[in-house]
Amino acid sequence: MNTVEPIRDKKKIKAMKAVLKSKSIRNYLLFTMGINTGLRISDLLKLKLQDVMEDNNRKIKNTIYIRENKTGKEKVFAINKTVKEAIKEYVSSLKTYELYWYIFKSKKGENSPITRIQAYEILNNAAELIGITDKVGTHSLRKTFGYHARIKGAPIETLQKIFNHASPCITMRYIGITQAELEYVYLDLNL
Repeated sequence: MNTVEPIRDKKKIKAMKAVLKSKSIRNYLLFTMGINTGLRISDLLKLKLQDVMEDNNRKIKNTIYIRENKTGKEKVFAINKTVKEAIKEYVSSLKTYELYWYIFKSKKGENSPITRIQAYEILNNAAELIGITDKVGTHSLRKTFGYHARIKGAPIETLQKIFNHASPCITMRYIGITQAELEYVYLDLNL
């Protein structure tokens, strides 16, 4: 099984957003929601407009409630400003919509979401276009969320709970904290 890495460089995240947005606002939203929520791709793809919108007046909810596909557990999480803006932009780009539609709706006409494979290709192609050489896939979204949340100071125990991991060690390995980053702590302390 191939493992993927988080996108550690914020400039590359910004470049990914720009490339995706230039091609498709839906794909931009997929990336933006993924790196800001830490949801698994299976949970992202099953989101419907009614999960994020109050009603047809385009008001975005503050909180999303889902049942995780993998664990069956209920998950409640806040939608940050970046995601709200991306959702608003996406909804504004739609000529028409129904609240029961999938957010990441396939262009094939029926109300079904894009597949995991399509999501992988969207992300992988954008990563290649901007010169990311690490392996990038759908799981990179979740790992990127965890990595940057940790760098901003989120306790590893909080991330462990978000990811439903059994131990902090699993979470540290999962989000890709490298040996160089661990060494930096020792070198930077200087008490």
